Amino acid sequence: MSATTWDAATETESDTDSTVAHRLSSRSIRSFVLRQGRMSPAQQRYLDDMMPKIGIPYRPELIDLAVEFGRTAPKILEIGFGMGETTAKIAATHPETDYLGIEVHNPGVGALCKLIAEGNIANLRIIRHDAVEVLRDMIPDGTLAGVHVFFPDPWRKARHHKRRLIQPDFIALIKEKLSPGGYLHCTTDWENYAEWMLETLSASALENTADGFAPRPVYRLPTKFENRGMRLGHGVWDIVFRRPR
Repeated sequence: MSATTWDAATETESDTDSTVAHRLSSRSIRSFVLRQGRMSPAQQRYLDDMMPKIGIPYRPELIDLAVEFGRTAPKILEIGFGMGETTAKIAATHPETDYLGIEVHNPGVGALCKLIAEGNIANLRIIRHDAVEVLRDMIPDGTLAGVHVFFPDPWRKARHHKRRLIQPDFIALIKEKLSPGGYLHCTTDWENYAEWMLETLSASALENTADGFAPRPVYRLPTKFENRGMRLGHGVWDIVFRRPR
């Protein structure tokens, strides 16, 4: 992942999406870390079978989310769904809402395709591409009821903090895509990153829904990894901010 920073004091309500998009484009922020991953035969099979049915190809033009899902319903976007366990559970539990998951790594895409097929989940679509470019090029302004960013790479070393996904530019872009009252929900198990997220979001045009960190919303079901960490005394921090109405 590579990311960029800019002076938060320059962000105002008059800052347009095109201005933010230009900064992101020219400075090459990325939402992912390039890494190798081995596909299992089952993951490859489900990816090949399901992506033509539930995948949305990246293209540098705005899409109509109601057309893509075949209905009008609240739309939630998740950035970096990993192996898709939480994404599938949330979508299955909330059939009244549509979910769009973004991931670049084939094993995770294949794993979520398998969960969608086995669970017959009809309200979940996948885009296999960089989330920054998807947001910038494909998602119309004011159309998302929420954005989930669960356990992004914390880039622990101080010299790598500039590579963290949660940066002022990225938050400004997300804000433009949220509908009034729409939320950005970030979660991390790295305390330093949690503090970074809270500080960065507090300096943005979004509003905190809590006094500091938020209690875990009921829709975010803990993963097996998270439950194991909590038994060992590890912390998990949720941060939920909203676009003003």
